Amino acid sequence: MDLSFTLRFRPPNPPLSRRKLESPIIHPLKRFLPTFHRPDINPNAKPFPMSSRTHQSAVVTAKLNKPIDGVSEELNLIASQNLDHAPARRRVRSAFAQVQQELDHPLFKMTPPGKTYEWYERNSRGSEIFCKRWIPESGVRMKGAVFFCHGYGDTCTFFFEGIANRIVASGYGVYALDHPGFGLSEGLHGYIPSFDELADNVIEQYTKIKGRPELRGLPCFLLGQSMGGAVALKVHLKEPRAWDGIILVAPMCRIAEDVQPPAPVLKALILLSKVMPKAKLLPQKDLAALCFRDLKKRKMADYNVICYNDQMRLKTAVELLNATKDIEKQVEKVSSPLLILHGAADKVTDPLVSQFLYQKASSKDKTLKLYEGAYHSILEGEPDTNIFAVFDDIIAWLDSRCSAK
Repeated sequence: MDLSFTLRFRPPNPPLSRRKLESPIIHPLKRFLPTFHRPDINPNAKPFPMSSRTHQSAVVTAKLNKPIDGVSEELNLIASQNLDHAPARRRVRSAFAQVQQELDHPLFKMTPPGKTYEWYERNSRGSEIFCKRWIPESGVRMKGAVFFCHGYGDTCTFFFEGIANRIVASGYGVYALDHPGFGLSEGLHGYIPSFDELADNVIEQYTKIKGRPELRGLPCFLLGQSMGGAVALKVHLKEPRAWDGIILVAPMCRIAEDVQPPAPVLKALILLSKVMPKAKLLPQKDLAALCFRDLKKRKMADYNVICYNDQMRLKTAVELLNATKDIEKQVEKVSSPLLILHGAADKVTDPLVSQFLYQKASSKDKTLKLYEGAYHSILEGEPDTNIFAVFDDIIAWLDSRCSAK
């Protein structure tokens, strides 16, 4: 049964909704920013009092993760170490590789349909960037290539391994990287000093990869998930003609008015981010309950051991706010073929914002699919049949745009 609601561009396009884009659905930053009620603001209050000792601890230490069910005490000890720097994250990933592949999840049950390669590239800023590719077996004609941008705190390993295998099984090559400061790439864990640099790194690495012989003449697509959707849009805005299409999964691309912090609070946040940019001060909640509708799959999120799930760093919060504002200002410049996929019950990123993007983008080829009752992680956290339906929509969209090439 088709549980999705599909919209395709047919000029002239009537408004999708006359509702003002103010909703109780939560922008990702609202999960990290303190809750403020405008009438009660005390201008004389100090929003983030802390001692110098507290500041030092916030910058350099990692919280002790809750124990992971079903693994040994030794593995739990490994997972609980400080993951601020890449060498520790790489050791933890290596220790959990086999355990992750044995999870009872549809993404891990498929036998890899092709070849995989992992490597590190040193970018122009001197950081080692983890890269990975999945390609069909020799003799299988590759229809095109999909390049992945992962979300906040995440990695292109773990769940994405299974996502990539499903795409490869349909005849596509898949290429991915971990953003600086996330996953297996170098950089302070969870720290984004500049969102533009994040997009520039994607452009730098993927430009190199697109020059590979196996990709010559093939259509290339960006796939951005959550914050990675904002990265993909920034990449497109910087290089409007570099990609044959963009797939956005629950993208973070605009802040609804009802979740924007008051101006005085935002000014204080920006000021503090200049003084202590790496400090972990913004409260963090466990997002698994909001991302994964399937309870069994929700428990598996704990096995994503190199995911950043600590308090958000101040500079990171400001960069995400600024990035979404910049995208909102330029949304009418989005001209690439677009496939936007969003869970209609998503409370991490707002499906109304995906409708806003669909309405405002100047793309002549654009499709929006809203999945009834689905949460944020529509590729990982839904019932199996729903996950497969999303994959079918992605592959059908890719096939229709590659067959004409």
